[in-house]
Amino acid sequence: MTARYPPDRLYEEVAFVAYHFGWSREEVLNMPHWERRRWCAEISRINERMNATAIEATGETRIRSLEELR
Repeated sequence: MTARYPPDRLYEEVAFVAYHFGWSREEVLNMPHWERRRWCAEISRINERMNATAIEATGETRIRSLEELR
């Protein structure tokens, strides 16, 4: 029997990628799992760099990574 991907995790990944890149739900859902996870990781890295810059400039954190939101 194949293990199923947790639905809550799938919704989280789709929302995260769609929000940050403006891609449609269908576009994100049609991606293979590995590709969707890769985009989540890339977006998180971008956000971490932006956070570091914001902290240096203002002392505030405004953008979060997917891992921080969990």
